[in-house]
Amino acid sequence: MPRAFSKDEIEEFFARLKKQIPAPQTELQSLNPYTLLVAVVLSAQATDRSVNKATEPLFLIADTPGKMVALGEEKLIGFIKTIGLYRTKAKNVIALSKLLIERHGGQVPRTREELQA
Repeated sequence: MPRAFSKDEIEEFFARLKKQIPAPQTELQSLNPYTLLVAVVLSAQATDRSVNKATEPLFLIADTPGKMVALGEEKLIGFIKTIGLYRTKAKNVIALSKLLIERHGGQVPRTREELQA
């Protein structure tokens, strides 16, 4: 069984990665940090192309956590039903949006620790 990486090894890995790729890019389309976060959540077990197709019209009306919560889970499903696991993903996006509002004033946290929480 392979051993787990130490915290120092993980930090070294990310430092080297940042040096090699200082401004990483994604094929996921987004308008702001919130829509990028939503797109990433939706991309689990889906192609970036299918996520982009679904989120293009979605993000025109729901590009903030408040707007997403106001849209609601059922209407969100209407936008993302072409993406696999859409019911669970809709539930998670609404829950994520509520947490961002409650804990971070509707903003996407800037640190990895806060994002992971």
